[in-house]
Amino acid sequence: MKGKLVLADGSVFEGLYLGGAPVLGEVVFNTGMTGYQEILTDPSYADQIITLTYPLIGNYGVYKEIAQASKPYARGMIVGELCTFPSNWQNEGTFEEYMRTFGIPCLYDVDTRAVTRTIRDHGVMKGIICPLDTPEETIKNLLDQPLPRNQIMNVTTKWEGFRGDESADFHVAVYDFGVKENILRSLQAAGCRLTIFPADTKAETVLAAKPDGIFLSNGPGDPKDVPFAQEEIKKLIGKKPIFGICMGHQLLALAMGGDTFKLRFGHRGSNHPVKDLRTGRVYITSQNHGYAVDEASLAHTDMEVTHRSVNDGTVEGMHHKTLPVMSIQYHPEASPGPTDNLYLFDEFKDMMRKGC
Repeated sequence: MKGKLVLADGSVFEGLYLGGAPVLGEVVFNTGMTGYQEILTDPSYADQIITLTYPLIGNYGVYKEIAQASKPYARGMIVGELCTFPSNWQNEGTFEEYMRTFGIPCLYDVDTRAVTRTIRDHGVMKGIICPLDTPEETIKNLLDQPLPRNQIMNVTTKWEGFRGDESADFHVAVYDFGVKENILRSLQAAGCRLTIFPADTKAETVLAAKPDGIFLSNGPGDPKDVPFAQEEIKKLIGKKPIFGICMGHQLLALAMGGDTFKLRFGHRGSNHPVKDLRTGRVYITSQNHGYAVDEASLAHTDMEVTHRSVNDGTVEGMHHKTLPVMSIQYHPEASPGPTDNLYLFDEFKDMMRKGC
């Protein structure tokens, strides 16, 4: 079936459509060469239509063990060439079959370079992928609809959960704002057992579990959509060591009195250079975020910048001047290095050993 992408600015890109009814979402792009299944199932991509810049997608198939959640959260995908004959010893099926199974539409045979340039020039925006013959009135009505907000409460766990060995060195309370499977595995591999809490859990409930440390996870959307999370984080500062990643990093900044802002087209990919200002070393990192911490807003807080994006200078990490509180904007567990950034989990362990 022929299809098209219609952006809010009126741009139209045609291709072939794998799907049914038109789908509305925020159109973004990811520059990673691999990881399409992880991207599709990352809760941080909730309600977004993702343009993959790498030209061939699906060439190594799908493998259930690398999914980041039990189901995809992306609204749709836009790709160049969709491979239907994958080759990989772990392959369990085609990416096309995987998307059909979960009802995720895909527009393919598209000039993804042109789509990406449009987003880079004009910023991320609403868009629709749909059959080519979709009536203009239907498209207009969809584009007039607001994008979903507060996606965190749609992706967070609905009940308290437990993972890991009871004999583990550390007990970590995880605030689930849309946590990835690889983050949980990395914490376990670092010697932690986990108690996983819904995003709206009260600080008193978390502290009652008597954790050695508190982890603030990644998640989708605007951190300002969940002011209740900021309030609970405020109550936890100084009570236990805290480590935040991505959304957790942004929520921590807000809880400390800082501010966040929306990036023009975000950071999404596995090739973003970040400098650790403490050592001068540059790391290649995996990133997925549309918002960033406003560095100027940290001036009147007790947080200091520890990591900075080499590309645009935005804040990629921070640490409290006196308390065991740290956060990072990128995803150390994704390991494009491949293991260069796991030292951050070691820093978290060191904080838990010392306590507050």
